[in-house]
Amino acid sequence: MSAAPSPGSHLMARISSVWLFATALCLFTQGCATRAARVDEAAREFGFRKLHLSGSGFVHAAYFKPTGGGTVLHVYIEHDGTPWRHPTTPSADPTPEDPLALAMMSQDPAPSLYLGRPCYFGAAAQPPCEPVWWTHRRFSREVVDSMAAALGQFLRAHPDFDTLHLFGYSGGGVLATLLSAEFSLTRRLVTVAAPLDLDGWTRLHGYSPMTGSLDPARQPPLPATVHQLHFSGADDRVVPGNLIKPFVEMQPVAQYVEIPGFDHRCCWAKSWRTLILGP
Repeated sequence: MSAAPSPGSHLMARISSVWLFATALCLFTQGCATRAARVDEAAREFGFRKLHLSGSGFVHAAYFKPTGGGTVLHVYIEHDGTPWRHPTTPSADPTPEDPLALAMMSQDPAPSLYLGRPCYFGAAAQPPCEPVWWTHRRFSREVVDSMAAALGQFLRAHPDFDTLHLFGYSGGGVLATLLSAEFSLTRRLVTVAAPLDLDGWTRLHGYSPMTGSLDPARQPPLPATVHQLHFSGADDRVVPGNLIKPFVEMQPVAQYVEIPGFDHRCCWAKSWRTLILGP
């Protein structure tokens, strides 16, 4: 995940104009569809079914993997992708080049939903999308509410699911944590390399504060009915464990697990089945 140095008002105006140009170029060249198309292709290869879910003001792309019966739904949320092209220039499309959470979900034998964020997966040029929703306000109340509404729509269409387990990688872990509090059905939260102390993360890397975003470390603890597992890589320099452990210590039922030899990217996807199911 990435952020950017704190901009002033003149810089924000420059960012807006640059983004409009980049969006137009993206649409002209169809470059913005490329990453979304690759995610679509990967999801098809995994046997997932694409959905479009209505949030509160946004439409969310999602992929569903129905496997067998059961009443427990696993919900996966992806990392931040590419919110910035350069430190002061937001990306025209935040869709990730490497959807690691999608690959993780492919190893999960449970019925699973890959829930997209607002403006990701080819929707960046659709109103009301603008860069603020994938840069400074990527973890805002508006984003959480829209994702909750989208997940709520899915659950109403699939009433057999009465229990939620949420999984999030990197910035997706921040959203999974915030979303866990929105549903009384939540019984498990698992995050991987997630900066659960946003203020500490921005200070560590010299980024601007994520104004308008919700910081999990400053939210009330999740209820004891939510069993939490928070993974960290021992070699992770992007989100070191000291940005996760204080959050874990605040929670009534939470476990911190540090994996030797893992960093921010390696080797979560290929080891995921073992991590969630055991050897």
